[in-house]
Amino acid sequence: MDGEADPDAGAEFRHLAEDAGAEIAGFLTVRRQRLDPATCIGRGKVAEIAERIAGEDIGLVLFDRMLGPVQERNLEKAWSARVVDRVGLILDIFARRARTHEGKLQVELAQLTRLRTRLVRGWTHLERQRGGIGLRGPGETQLETDRRLIGERIRVLRARLVRVAAQRATQRRARQRAPVPTVALVGYTNAGKSSLFNALTDTGQYAADRLFATLDPSVRRLSGGEGSGILLADTVGFLRDLPTELIAAFRATLEEVNQAQLLLHVIDGSSPEQEAQAAAVEEVLREIGAGDLPRLLVINKIDRTGEEPLVFYDPGGLPRGVRVSARTGQGLDLLRALLPQCLGKQRLLLRCSLGPAEGALRSHLHRSGKVLEECFDANGTGHLLVEIDAEKWRRLQSAYSTESCQRSDLPHTMGA
Repeated sequence: MDGEADPDAGAEFRHLAEDAGAEIAGFLTVRRQRLDPATCIGRGKVAEIAERIAGEDIGLVLFDRMLGPVQERNLEKAWSARVVDRVGLILDIFARRARTHEGKLQVELAQLTRLRTRLVRGWTHLERQRGGIGLRGPGETQLETDRRLIGERIRVLRARLVRVAAQRATQRRARQRAPVPTVALVGYTNAGKSSLFNALTDTGQYAADRLFATLDPSVRRLSGGEGSGILLADTVGFLRDLPTELIAAFRATLEEVNQAQLLLHVIDGSSPEQEAQAAAVEEVLREIGAGDLPRLLVINKIDRTGEEPLVFYDPGGLPRGVRVSARTGQGLDLLRALLPQCLGKQRLLLRCSLGPAEGALRSHLHRSGKVLEECFDANGTGHLLVEIDAEKWRRLQSAYSTESCQRSDLPHTMGA
């Protein structure tokens, strides 16, 4: 059930429902100038849908928007059927797709974080007070007990995810110590990221024509050609209106995106909504702090559109993207050739204030980069403006404390 009069968004919502295993009895678009605070859709629509539910023996109603706890409870009471909003639907799909220990922990954390906001009045059996020997008196209501138990479980899950994140960070540092750059695949769900990952790395990562087919990140070495020294990371697909609970829970997983030297933004070239989907991906990247990372657009599925493989450029003559087909392999040779070029020409501009004790870092900056300006103050602190290759700077960061150096501007990418 969609609160927007957008047929393409409705098609995506239908796809979500089918992926969750729902058998769709009907689809209804409701237009309202203002959402009803009690039921979201208003009493008239509630009564109309109640008649249909009773007549067709429907047990589940899905909403393509986020409902408040009170709205959800009121609708379930009016219809005597389960009501699940967009967030709950996506969480259910994530719970089905999670395979690794980390993925399952992240999904459970998101589910419990959401459930805790739902324990607000309403369920009378949760209002009963506990009593018994040693517990006479006011006691603790079942609602309070459930809140406390959920809170304790959330703390346990967060602690476990911190340990998993620490292990992942250790693995990442080991990769960073070696001169091997990382490229991360990002994109709207079902854009073909995992298929592209398989084609570029010759691996058997699970890929299917379904939303959120891949939840857990994978890192493999690029196979063949000049790019054989590059690591490629596959990540979870994004979606419009992605719930904040999911972004928070999967923040550790998405660190693979933040730590990459280059993002490949995979776009489904056969989708009529590719521009809106690309905008949704950019919004999530900004939310996780990766909005400034350099990227290369990969227009996938040209086997469906009939287009030819092609590298396209921005007005400055720099490569901006490439058209490929992960399924047939068209254009992958162009993409492989672009990756070393993009990574090799990524430059950073740094302003550093180095004390006398940081002579080793200063020496390495002179050897690894191009010192544009340098002067010393009365305390012996050296102030430098340095242009340096991003990959060399990443290696220096793993070897030295670099808090005294700050980026002066955004990375210059692909020939800057």
